[in-house]
Amino acid sequence: MRAVEITSYGAPDVLRLGDRPAPVEGTGEVLIRVSASGVNRPDVLQRTGNYPVPPGASDIPGLEVAGVIVSGDAQAMAAAGFSVGDRVCALVAGGGYAELCVAPVGQCLPVPARLSDVEAASLPETFFTVWSNVFERACLQKGETLLIQGGSSGIGVTAIQLAKAMGATVIVTAGSDAKCAACLALGADHAINYKTTDFAAEVQKLTGGKGVNVILDMVAGSYVAREVESLAEDGRLVIIAVQGGVKAEFNAGLVLRRRLTVTGSTLRPRPLAFKTAIAQALKQHVWPLIASGTIKPVIHSTFAAVDAAQAHTLMESNQNVGKIVLTW
Repeated sequence: MRAVEITSYGAPDVLRLGDRPAPVEGTGEVLIRVSASGVNRPDVLQRTGNYPVPPGASDIPGLEVAGVIVSGDAQAMAAAGFSVGDRVCALVAGGGYAELCVAPVGQCLPVPARLSDVEAASLPETFFTVWSNVFERACLQKGETLLIQGGSSGIGVTAIQLAKAMGATVIVTAGSDAKCAACLALGADHAINYKTTDFAAEVQKLTGGKGVNVILDMVAGSYVAREVESLAEDGRLVIIAVQGGVKAEFNAGLVLRRRLTVTGSTLRPRPLAFKTAIAQALKQHVWPLIASGTIKPVIHSTFAAVDAAQAHTLMESNQNVGKIVLTW
């Protein structure tokens, strides 16, 4: 099979299309002929040597795919309601940038009605991440307010739509007026250009000084102090990336007085049972919203797999609004 390989750690041009032996599925797994592969920030970190591959995972980058099941564990497939020939999208621990990819049956989901494979490939990583962190870890409730840092990212556009569908008020930050406009068009109630406006001060204005209930943060670093100040009583801050650095200082007194929760998580190393539970929750609560068109995939660009370096260059430029997808 053809696969995009990381030939050495470094700039996007270290990504090269090469030949690899086809993977073989094991117990509880399926083999997918991949039509499209989602591109995510962890792929960039892996390429630069800053995101080690979990034990047992493929060294080929790529955490989400869409395509057709070509073979698999018959018993596991039957239990999950899948058959050979079914169109699926899947979250994987690696190996997604390839024509063939092995995925645990529990991390596969049917392609929602009317979606293309490109659209389906854009779903797993961000939807698993947002559901797990915003709704399970932070317990966002109907009527609460969510602040999303980086609203135009793949995570951001997913979080906007999911939170609005669940009845929350959504405030986002983004790095340009155009990106802010795109977030508003997706349903965000308020958008803050963080390059021209202090988001913490603006949050206080927008909430009448009460603060927000949940913050989804992909920056960390110096943002954490202002985020703690932006939380309402019993507020929850969830950190899912540290693009602004791993060290932060904040007012611990506010954490005490307002009964705040500061938490975080990573998805890739979590066990199969954890990810399977998220998949089942998505299938029950979110897939019907996608099938009905209430929530729509947001695709910024597609690239042929041979042009994976260009896809990574775009991601690192932070110019995209929504997802970047490779096609085979």
